[in-house]
Amino acid sequence: MAKFIMVQGTMSNSGKSFVAAGLCRIFRQDGYKVAPFKAQNMALNSFVTEEGLEMGRAQVVQAEAAGIRPTVAMNPILLKPNSNMGSQVIVEGEILGNYSAAEYYKLKKELVPVVEKSLKELSDQYDVIVIEGAGSPAEINLKEFDIVNMGMAKMAGAPVILVGDIDRGGVFASLYGTVKLLDEEEQAIIKGIVINKFRGDVELLNPGLKMIEEKVGIPVIGVIPMEEIDIEEEDSLADRLNRKGKGSGLDIAVIHLPHISNFTDFAVLERMNGVSVRYVETEDGLGVPDAIIIPGTKNTMSDLKWLRDSGLAEKITEFARLDIPVIGICGGFQMLGKRLSDPYGVEEKGTMEGLGLLDAKTVFSREKVRTQARARILEHIPGWPRISGMNVEGYEIHMGITRNLATAGTLLI
Repeated sequence: MAKFIMVQGTMSNSGKSFVAAGLCRIFRQDGYKVAPFKAQNMALNSFVTEEGLEMGRAQVVQAEAAGIRPTVAMNPILLKPNSNMGSQVIVEGEILGNYSAAEYYKLKKELVPVVEKSLKELSDQYDVIVIEGAGSPAEINLKEFDIVNMGMAKMAGAPVILVGDIDRGGVFASLYGTVKLLDEEEQAIIKGIVINKFRGDVELLNPGLKMIEEKVGIPVIGVIPMEEIDIEEEDSLADRLNRKGKGSGLDIAVIHLPHISNFTDFAVLERMNGVSVRYVETEDGLGVPDAIIIPGTKNTMSDLKWLRDSGLAEKITEFARLDIPVIGICGGFQMLGKRLSDPYGVEEKGTMEGLGLLDAKTVFSREKVRTQARARILEHIPGWPRISGMNVEGYEIHMGITRNLATAGTLLI
């Protein structure tokens, strides 16, 4: 039977995913068979497994740290927000349906057996399970049907490490408030506190560490310094979406769509020397980039409307006519075509004109395409000499099927 340890945080983006990934790596290095687990993940960044099932990317990174293949048992419930009030609910890698927040809250109790089954599946195979919480355990309005924080810790019998982000300020207040909003049984489950993203001399921090230990009765077991350790984040609070670029080098403008998804696609560009990646929300902010990327989105038609209303659509097509490269990924690629049709009301029933930069049309279907893909870039592609003949791999997650309306050149086979 596996042993469990759980990482919770005082807020979103406090560093839970990072600490959990670090623990997976450490346990692996110490010779244990270790796996990550998160009962419920709310994120727009997702991954497709070898079986064609969808899960959150944070657990994929943690699985990589553990040296194992990711499976949906590591993240049995994935919520992908598609509006301010609702989400697409994915259970064990398959779409269950679209639910409002109130509808999903009532549904959660029925999903407990799914969580228990996934946790047992992992515990039968591994020595240690590193469990990640979500948001904060002190969200007392959601406590009744909690399956991801203290409810999860009790289900697994897992001791908890509580992570606080000192870089945002107010870390001691957030730690104290989080602990004191929990009942005595839950407070006793927390065995240690970790201060994350610390800058400066730790000696100056020690008086505060001693005081918080005295006030909450929980030891501070570590202080993690602020480092540029760029592992993938899971939600829209991710700092990268606020980046305005390096100010020099190749200037790439990524359109920050309202329902942007899989923005971790651009992490590799951000890490490259001589490349500046900016996330743009306004026509004025676009400037004159060297290239434009329209990313994936959880609501293609709604974000295409926003693109037009913001003035960015007209600007993008104008730059395309000036031979500035415009690249579309997933939903962004669908927007580049001439027409988008949604006969079944998957997003917004009806038909909409695309940007017209590709002679293609997209029809949304009820079934989601989820598959890993491998291909080779054909040789002698004009303008692409450095990547000709290169083998590439990735995955597809989309509801729409895009077809050429005219003969077009082939890039991949």
